[in-house]
Amino acid sequence: MAAYASLMDIDDRNVQNAQELASIWGEVKTEFEEHNAEVLDSYAILGEYDFLVVFDAADREAAFKSALTLRRHGLSAQTMGIVDTDDFATLVDEV
Repeated sequence: MAAYASLMDIDDRNVQNAQELASIWGEVKTEFEEHNAEVLDSYAILGEYDFLVVFDAADREAAFKSALTLRRHGLSAQTMGIVDTDDFATLVDEV
């Protein structure tokens, strides 16, 4: 499994209240699982983006489908591959 992070912005989505957002989030997590991906963590964040979602995906296709799931629910997201810092240190040592 490879790790990915999505920085999400909900400005484009007309969310009426926190309960609606929670309902949407449950659907998103279920659909990620259907695409062979798993949400590991999610955070509300301050700054340019509203939320950070960290997830594992079986392969790049699963990651693309998961990112498209966010878009389908009206959540604008920037998704990128991520590497644990310990793993990154190992990669650097090998170069």
